[in-house]
Amino acid sequence: MWLAQIAANAFPDATIETAENLRASFALCRSAPDLALIDLCLPDGSGLELLKHLRTRHPQTICVITTVMGDDGDVVAALSHGAEGYLLKEQDADMLTHQLRQINRGIPALSPVIARRIMTHFRDTGPLTTDHNLTPREAEVLSLIASGLRNNEVAGELGLAENTVAGYIKEIYRKLGISSRAEASWHATRMGIRFEPKEP
Repeated sequence: MWLAQIAANAFPDATIETAENLRASFALCRSAPDLALIDLCLPDGSGLELLKHLRTRHPQTICVITTVMGDDGDVVAALSHGAEGYLLKEQDADMLTHQLRQINRGIPALSPVIARRIMTHFRDTGPLTTDHNLTPREAEVLSLIASGLRNNEVAGELGLAENTVAGYIKEIYRKLGISSRAEASWHATRMGIRFEPKEP
């Protein structure tokens, strides 16, 4: 309700609806909202599931993560799944209201600490050329691990042996000069490589 009031202050003419858990969120989003403020930690699951659902079913919806979870892994996962903003609830209400209002001006809603972290990452990793020399299969594996799948899940998705997937990942890390899945997610986002789930 606290966040709903902030949203009401930011968008006085908007109709605001709330959901207490992931299940209620899916029901609420059967029709496309203009803006979704998504918490990552929900009683019955992760807000990333709702984010992925909205990106697939309602790509026009602006999705902003609003959470207390600000670890690098959380930020990377949200951005790699298509979040268009990331706000930490620890900020005061006036600042959150201001950042939400900026959405109407095309400015991403990012908490300052998150924006600084993103800038630091890009500074430290340096420029990335598009000539990464990944094979189509390596790009496919990268998209899957960037979306959060474990090696065995990637193997199941692609019909490969888990050892084969591990080999692909090792080669991807070598070509991109990285050593972690968090870095893989960042680079996949920067290269526009994203896992597109098959329609059920």
